[in-house]
Amino acid sequence: MKKIALFVVALVMSVAANAQFEQGKGYLGASLTNVDLSYNGLNKGHFGLGAKAGYLIADDWMLTGQLDYQKTKDVPYSLTLGPGIRYYIQQNGLYMGASALFKHADDYNDFMPSIQIGYAFFISRTVTFEPEIYYEHSFKDHSNYSTAGIRLGVGIYLFKDQYKIK
Repeated sequence: MKKIALFVVALVMSVAANAQFEQGKGYLGASLTNVDLSYNGLNKGHFGLGAKAGYLIADDWMLTGQLDYQKTKDVPYSLTLGPGIRYYIQQNGLYMGASALFKHADDYNDFMPSIQIGYAFFISRTVTFEPEIYYEHSFKDHSNYSTAGIRLGVGIYLFKDQYKIK
């Protein structure tokens, strides 16, 4: 009986999420980055805030823009900015992403390609909780600046007819 109940819940969740990632929708997101859960050679952990905006150019394919602010003990601040793309796997909320980021810190600049994998868990029709694992590769100094970490985000999916003026 438990297996049937779990199957029905999974089926309902997948059908409910089915129409969420369709072409023409917009996306706004905010996240806590790292929360002392990231690691690189220089900073054993740090804290960051991020903002992301996106647009679904086709079903399951989103173009994104990202802006992050990070604070560590040794570096006063760093700002990261860049475009990316996200692909939603089979409309179930699981996604993979890639970004081309430019990082500016007090003492260095760096180009950092990034990959992400996460899950968009819908808590309402348009609002999601989005945990994400990411890796940013540094071309400046791989061993000290490349970073792996966790992002905890909240996203809002904006429907294309939501902004029509009547």
